[in-house]
Amino acid sequence: MISKNNVCAVVVTYNRVKMLMKCIEYLLSQEDLRCDIMIIDNASTDGTEEHVSTLQDYPQIKYINTGSNLGGAGGFQYGIRTAAEAGYEYLWVMDDDCIPTKTALKQLLQADKILNGNYGFLSSLALWKDGKICKMNVQRHPMFRPIKNFDGDLIPATLASFVSLFFKSSVVRQLGLPIKEFFIWTDDWEYTRRISMHYPCYVVPSSIVVHESASNIGANIATDCVERIDRYKLLYRNDVYLYRREGLKGFVYEIFRLTSHVLRVLFTAKDNKIKRIHSIIRGTIDGFSFNPAIEYLK
Repeated sequence: MISKNNVCAVVVTYNRVKMLMKCIEYLLSQEDLRCDIMIIDNASTDGTEEHVSTLQDYPQIKYINTGSNLGGAGGFQYGIRTAAEAGYEYLWVMDDDCIPTKTALKQLLQADKILNGNYGFLSSLALWKDGKICKMNVQRHPMFRPIKNFDGDLIPATLASFVSLFFKSSVVRQLGLPIKEFFIWTDDWEYTRRISMHYPCYVVPSSIVVHESASNIGANIATDCVERIDRYKLLYRNDVYLYRREGLKGFVYEIFRLTSHVLRVLFTAKDNKIKRIHSIIRGTIDGFSFNPAIEYLK
């Protein structure tokens, strides 16, 4: 058994052992604090389990192999469920390529104290490897507008990513778990929106992490390689689920968004334009009948 702390860092990984070990290193070096670390491995085949097993001197690390690739969404649901049911008061969620600075957790807990626990989630400021804002992790407030100014101690947020998201297990017990059927994409936005519909939520700019993603751009069906085009059906399906919940505003936003993506493919894609547009259309159609059930803790 791992030693019991109030905070559990839930890290989802899949075949990125070098990134994972770096993430763990920085979690272990948090200033003035110690959190337990729960590694959720989506059945990696790159020696992840063997590498983590070398860290036996750190009893706060717990390794769990899910047995199959549940996708990011399934991995986060698995980890959040396991950590919440284990009795942790706070959950700190991140991908394996998220590198927290030494005071990242300290700043989140200070914000928790300032707010007296009156919030749904807290989100760190994510930078890319070059020190600039990581574009794929820019939070939104309100629903359809990316935050542009991160000056201040606490900035209201509506949507945030799972790249350093901090919340209480009590929120999970009330509002349920992330939707594993999303598999990849939009699961974090759906979950944070579900929370922000009930609670005030914030970005904590003093809590800084570095997202060591391959590039500092978000998903782009117009420029992505042909081998990944079919995966985008999940993105557009999941987005329809998210935005249709917003009523008329969400419907109008989604129409403009889909139109812009189709035009982007037509004018900027260098190949397979028909296949790319088909993925947009097919995923969007699937989204109208996509109704996964929200699961709750036991």
